[in-house]
Amino acid sequence: MERPAAPEMRWASALSREASFERAVGECVRSVRERLGAGEVSVAFAFVTPHFAARFEDLYGLVSEALGPEVFLGCSGGGVIGAFTEVEYAPAVSLVAARLPGVSVRPFRIPASPGALPDLDGPPGAWERLVGVPAAENPALVLLSDPFSARTEALISGLDYAYPQSVKVGGLVSGGTSPNTNALFLGGEVLTSGTVGVALSGDIEVDTVVAQGCRPIGELMTVTSCDGNFLYELDETPALDVVRELFASLKDRDLELARSSLFVGVVMDEFDLEPGPGDFLIRNVIGFDPARGSLAVGERLQPGMRLRFHVRDGETSAEDLALLLDGYARLTGDSGPSANPSGTLLFSCLGRGENLYGAPDFDSSLLRERVGEVPMGGFFCNGEIGPVGGSTFLHGYTSSFAFFRPRTPR
Repeated sequence: MERPAAPEMRWASALSREASFERAVGECVRSVRERLGAGEVSVAFAFVTPHFAARFEDLYGLVSEALGPEVFLGCSGGGVIGAFTEVEYAPAVSLVAARLPGVSVRPFRIPASPGALPDLDGPPGAWERLVGVPAAENPALVLLSDPFSARTEALISGLDYAYPQSVKVGGLVSGGTSPNTNALFLGGEVLTSGTVGVALSGDIEVDTVVAQGCRPIGELMTVTSCDGNFLYELDETPALDVVRELFASLKDRDLELARSSLFVGVVMDEFDLEPGPGDFLIRNVIGFDPARGSLAVGERLQPGMRLRFHVRDGETSAEDLALLLDGYARLTGDSGPSANPSGTLLFSCLGRGENLYGAPDFDSSLLRERVGEVPMGGFFCNGEIGPVGGSTFLHGYTSSFAFFRPRTPR
C-alpha cells in the first residue's frame, strides 16, 4: 500500500477593490480558501487601506470565520499589494494565507513603552524572551512596526544581535499622518503603536531580495577620515573635492540626477573585492559643509569602509530590481524545483509605485515576469526592513521581498 503524500507548503493571495468592507474581505477570503483548499491555515496576513479604518475591529472576525488561521496579523497601508496588483490612493484589501506543514508559527508583540527593548549590552536571552523563540531554532522574523512609536532601528539591531542567523523582513505601517492613526492587527487585537510580528521556524526557508533602486557612479573609494556620520576624506582627499570631481566627470543625465538625488553606497562585506548590485547599503547624502570640505550622510561611518556614490530615478530603480530578481530566479532555477518559492511578501516604499515609474503595478509585474506566478501580497511602507551584507537595516525607497519555500526537498 502506498503511503499518502506528505502535505505540502501552500500559499494563496487575493486582492479586492470593493468599496464595501464586507464585500472586499469576503471576496478575498473566498478566493484564498478556494486556492488553499480544505484544511488548516497556519498564518494569514491582511493589509488594508485607511478607507476602512472604522471597520478594522471587524477584520479578524470576518477572516477567522472563513479561514480560522492559527496566527493572524497585518496592518493598515497607504497602498496595498496583492495578486500582482498594486492599489494606491483607493480602497482595497489584500489577504495572503499559507498552510505550512512542519513549521512552528509564533506571533509576538513588542510594545512601544519605555524600557520595552532589552539592553544591547545585556545577554541575548532577554531578546529571546521578548520574541518567545529560542535563537537555536533560527526563526525567520516578519516585522510590522508603527513609525510614530516603535524604535525600529534599535529593535532590528537587537534582533540581529540575538538571532544572528535569522532573516528579518517587514515594514513600517503607513496611511496614518500622526500618532495613533495607524493600525496593527494581531489576532483579534487592533493596536495603534509598537511592533507586531511572527516567528517562523522548522521546515521553512526565507530568501530575501532588497532592491534599493540605485545605480553606482564614480569609483569605489575608501573612507580615510570620518566622525560618526560626517565624512571628511575619501582616499585621503577631502570628500567635497571628490564630489566636485565626480560632478565634473558626469554626463548630462547623471549630472542632473546627482544634483537632485545623490546617495552613498557603503560596502557591507569587507571581503567583497568587487561589490555589485545588492552589495551596497544605500544611504542619503544629508548635506555639505564647504568650510570643512565634508559631507553628512545617513549612516555611521568608520575608517576603512569602502563606498561609492549612487543616483536614483525610475529607470535606474527598474534596472536595479530587474537585475536582482533575475539573479534570484537563476539561483532558484539552478537549485531545482525544491528551491522555487511557494509564496512572497512584498514591502515597498510609498515613494515607489506609479509616482516613480509612471505606470501601475510595476514591481509586482516584474516579480511575475522574472520569478513566476507565485502567490504574493504586501503593502506600501513608511520604511522597509531587510538584510544587506548579512545585517538588517531600515531602508527608504526600497522594495524588500521575502520568498518562502520548504527547507526539505519534496
